[in-house]
Amino acid sequence: MREIVLESRGLLRGSTAAALAACLQRQPGVTRAEANPVGESVTVCFDEGITDTATLGRCIERCGCACHGESLPAHVHAPVAGAGEMGHMGHAGMSLEDMVVDVRRRFFVTAALAIPVMLYSPMGTEMFGLQLAAPLGLANDVWVFLLATPAVLYGGSVFFAGAWRALRQGMLDMSVLIALSVGAGYLFSVAATFVFRGEVFYEAAVVLLAFVLFGHWMEMRARAGASQAIRALLDLAPPMATLIRDGQPVEVPTADVHVDDIVLIRPGDKLPVDGVVAEGASTIDESMITGESVPVEKQAGDAVTGATINKTGTLRYRATRVGADTALAQIVKLVQMAQNSKAPAQRLADRAAQWLVAAAVIFGLATFAYWYVVADQPLVFALTLAITVVIIACPDALGLATPTAVMVGTGLGALHGILFKHATALETASLVDAIIFDKTGTLTVGQPRVTAVVGADGMAEDDLVRLVASAEQGSEHPLAVAVVEEAKLRGLAPAAPDDFEAVPGHGLRAAVDGRRLLIGNRKLLDDNGIGMGKLEDRATELAGEGRTVVHVAVDGRPAGLIAIADAIRPSAPQAVAELHKLGVEVIMLTGDNRATAERIAAEVGIDAVLAEVLPGKKADNVRELQAQGKRVAMVGDGINDAPALAQADVGIAIGAGTDVAMEAADIVLMRSDPLDVIGAIALSRATVRKMKQNLAWAVGYNTIAFPIAAGVFYPSFGLLLRPEIAALSMSGSSLLVAVNALLLKRTRLPGIRRVTPVPVPAR
Repeated sequence: MREIVLESRGLLRGSTAAALAACLQRQPGVTRAEANPVGESVTVCFDEGITDTATLGRCIERCGCACHGESLPAHVHAPVAGAGEMGHMGHAGMSLEDMVVDVRRRFFVTAALAIPVMLYSPMGTEMFGLQLAAPLGLANDVWVFLLATPAVLYGGSVFFAGAWRALRQGMLDMSVLIALSVGAGYLFSVAATFVFRGEVFYEAAVVLLAFVLFGHWMEMRARAGASQAIRALLDLAPPMATLIRDGQPVEVPTADVHVDDIVLIRPGDKLPVDGVVAEGASTIDESMITGESVPVEKQAGDAVTGATINKTGTLRYRATRVGADTALAQIVKLVQMAQNSKAPAQRLADRAAQWLVAAAVIFGLATFAYWYVVADQPLVFALTLAITVVIIACPDALGLATPTAVMVGTGLGALHGILFKHATALETASLVDAIIFDKTGTLTVGQPRVTAVVGADGMAEDDLVRLVASAEQGSEHPLAVAVVEEAKLRGLAPAAPDDFEAVPGHGLRAAVDGRRLLIGNRKLLDDNGIGMGKLEDRATELAGEGRTVVHVAVDGRPAGLIAIADAIRPSAPQAVAELHKLGVEVIMLTGDNRATAERIAAEVGIDAVLAEVLPGKKADNVRELQAQGKRVAMVGDGINDAPALAQADVGIAIGAGTDVAMEAADIVLMRSDPLDVIGAIALSRATVRKMKQNLAWAVGYNTIAFPIAAGVFYPSFGLLLRPEIAALSMSGSSLLVAVNALLLKRTRLPGIRRVTPVPVPAR
């Protein structure tokens, strides 16, 4: 099975998205299709042995959308064979920005024609007291027909075309309702002009269309803002690359870079693709990909990532991953899939929207029948109310209620290094009430660090560290590396040892600056007849806290202790404190001994500790918490965390994690920072809050609007809605949903650095 994201340009409405998804799912070999009207793309899961991307592209074209291939950055774009043959009617093939311009143009043309239509119609006489005579001796109805026809055909063509495509697919959507309303009013008036004598209301059809286009224009402008996050990610990639060909630098489009090409990068350049440094040394700013603010040193043999920025030296590197395989392209694809996926609430809303379209048509007919047949009202009155019911019941607000919030939420997360794989994870994360952290590499840095230095009488801490680092500097043992790193942090310069002898299983003997050193465990000193004296109690205390204690003797006398342990990440205590504020229980899971686990838990503020857990049993611990009725999130980074990540309600892979852990997780954090877990939960809760607000508004709007439009309150209160007012309120409802979702951008995520596209400097 293969899962891809395809373009669907011209996908206007939430209800249209449902029709497109249904059409694709009817294709042989397609197991799942999810369309996103805000991002103009569709995620398709299909069997490559049965169908291919070209066939899927043609299906999208038949539904009236343009498909030129996978929805990826321009420099990795690959066309779909056979696509582009159809779908050039209406908005197909246009970008969202182009559609905004097109709808604005249609609105202005329709509005300009609507003004004389109103002035020459009965509405002009009623509202303004005007009785204008048609020019050229034409009857007023004929003159108004000539004015209204281009407005209806040009302004309404996009809806008529959309309605035709939807009906061909056996679907009812928003375009069908608008085409039905405008078409019914216009065709009735044409018949009353040329076939039988009766009252016409061209002005109602044209003004209705003008209001629909205006609302559509405003809504699409708001929706365009919802996709800014994807565009910001795409802007990270440079359009051009400099390659070394025949020994000379040649500038080519990034799309023309191939695997094994040698790329030249000067200071200030963005890297176009992923690769491995072949020549040179420099520092690379990787913050736009990893969120880490400190530039990383790179030299020959080191891996580099596309879209990062070269800061100092000049590099030549060999391209290893290009096009859709680059890290940036994979991130964009992951975000698009999340935005196209449906949250559980959206699936319910989609079903409700389909029923609402059918109900609009049925209630419209029932309204007409009641007022014309039962209440004996004029034909035009009954038809006007029927059109009002159909227009006001358009389910667009319901269809866009959650996709817009998901679009903004996942996009905002991507800009902060938080990648939600699907909308279900975004929604479920808001319900989490217990979080399990794997210890090593998640709450801790995963590398031994010096945590305490204790010098004997007459031995300064810095002198002790310098002596031990001098003896250990040639060793690759993790404990030796930790001491050498501590010396660097203290600004100490180790000396070259005069003598060195390893004592397997115990430590080493060395001579530094003419002084004889014994460095190792307690048994090494005991075997050499050296007691620890006053340091004995402190050594026992440090060991009891789960630290590894290095005993040091100089010239046959105890010199001090160096305690080494896996260091806690600086942000871990704050992350746990923030989780407590959110009402989330924090649990630590580790295979380490209980003493070490309890020490770290006490320093960080963990609620409960599960220690000495075998890798295969981690998922069982998650299952036990779930059996207690808790919604559990699991945070880990290793291969042995993958089963637990998959078992949890929400699996969260932290930045330095393995590919296996990230594959099993629902949320991927680009940085190795526990604070990003808070950001993920905070963003999830804010997004779900917007989804609920939007759904409440959409349901409430239709509940109130339906009876008013049908004239239920007309006999008692004289309350009626004209079709154009219904169109404005319908579009306003959709606009409100989009704007409310955009307010998510104001969400502040604790301790997280936003990724901002950096322009490529001019050479």
